[in-house]
Amino acid sequence: MNLETARQTLCRHGLEEWAQQLPQQYQERPTHGDQARWNTAIANLPHCHTKKLDIHQGAICIGSADDITESQRHQLHNALQTLHPWRKGPYHLYGVTIETEWRSDQKWERLAAHITPLTGRKVLDVGCGNGYYSWRMAQAGADWVLGIDPTQLYQAQHDAIHHLLPNTPTGHRWRQQVTQLPLGIEQIPAGLQAFDTVFSMGVLYHRRSPIDHLLTLRDLLRPGGELVLETLVLPDAEPQVLTPPGRYARMRNIWFIPSLTLLTTWLQRCGYRDIRTLDVTRTTSTEQRRTDWMRFESLADFLHPDDPKQTREGHPAPTRAILLARY
Repeated sequence: MNLETARQTLCRHGLEEWAQQLPQQYQERPTHGDQARWNTAIANLPHCHTKKLDIHQGAICIGSADDITESQRHQLHNALQTLHPWRKGPYHLYGVTIETEWRSDQKWERLAAHITPLTGRKVLDVGCGNGYYSWRMAQAGADWVLGIDPTQLYQAQHDAIHHLLPNTPTGHRWRQQVTQLPLGIEQIPAGLQAFDTVFSMGVLYHRRSPIDHLLTLRDLLRPGGELVLETLVLPDAEPQVLTPPGRYARMRNIWFIPSLTLLTTWLQRCGYRDIRTLDVTRTTSTEQRRTDWMRFESLADFLHPDDPKQTREGHPAPTRAILLARY
């Protein structure tokens, strides 16, 4: 999405003040050293024609193998592989299956039936990655989904998917429903109170100040809006928090992992109400693993070789909770 289109989209949804700030925010973004290579990959995507756009067994499915030639499929595969690593998915694109590191559909299935229906709602997807969940939200009937993520590779992946959407009523509707900006939550003007639902999934433990993150999310919700929060938690019932002195599961940027009891208290102190826990699940290799589309280390490498209930560093292995809360 180019800058002017993004500005017009924000204005169309009543965010004129942010639209005025957007050119400066784009100008201040750092340029990634691989950006030219990613741009070339997107430019090399074949021009495909199809009427197929749906979700099958949790995968975003665009087109089929019969819609393009073998040469085009090879071209498509190579272009998409240039955008490695693919973290969130899966995707089936004109006969090319992207087995992403995360089976993100499993998380979606754990929450989709329990949240307030998204039909007609304005939704913010914080830390959206390549936009997998944003497409699921669109398919669930959201009026508009705004995804934000400062990782420029994820924006390139999103742009590739956007390019491949069919020129059908459903494809045009998805294009209108989903907007992704290569920005962090810090770039959103404070106190918008603009969204009916805000998703923050896999973000809280990366924030140096989790309380400030929860307050920021609250102030982006309209009164009565719903927060969908997914994050790492400790399995203990006691109100405690893990602050890793070094790495956690070989990740450097993990700051705080609270117990579920403490996380609930944090939400209460931040002014949320009607807090409830939808799910608590220990992450397994059926949900997070290394694939041909994510060839770096993954969950199996993060766990202790003699005790899968611990990380390599001796901390409790990753357990994730999904909570709902209202403002």
